[in-house]
Order: sequence, then structure tokens, then C-alpha cells
Amino acid sequence: MKTEICNTLRRHLQHSAERHRMNVKIMLNNPMAIHEHTDFMTALELELAQIAEYKDKLEALEYVMKD
Repeated sequence: MKTEICNTLRRHLQHSAERHRMNVKIMLNNPMAIHEHTDFMTALELELAQIAEYKDKLEALEYVMKD
């Protein structure tokens, strides 16, 4: 059960990071896709912060589970 929970959490974190990575790619390839944002750089930075958060959580999960 512990393995299933950790695997599910790992997949969730990976998919969440990937979702934000895709947002960054869309924003960079088509800046008009976020026309409601007046500050493009801030919007990009927020997406990068989300990626970093999920990557940090993945790293923490791997650290906890290594024993």
C-alpha cells in the first residue's frame, strides 16, 4: 500500500510539473495565448515557480523514500 501511495503521489507531481512546463512552452511559442495577462514576464515566472515547487516535492519524496 505504501508503494502504491508513493507511486500515485509521484505521478501526480510529475504530471503537475509537466502541465506547467507545457504552459511555458505555449506562452513562449504563442504569447497572444495569454492576452489577458498584461505582464508576460510575471506570468512566465509564476509558471516556472510552479514547476520548481513540484520538482522540489518530487525530490523530497525521493529523499524520504530512499531508506
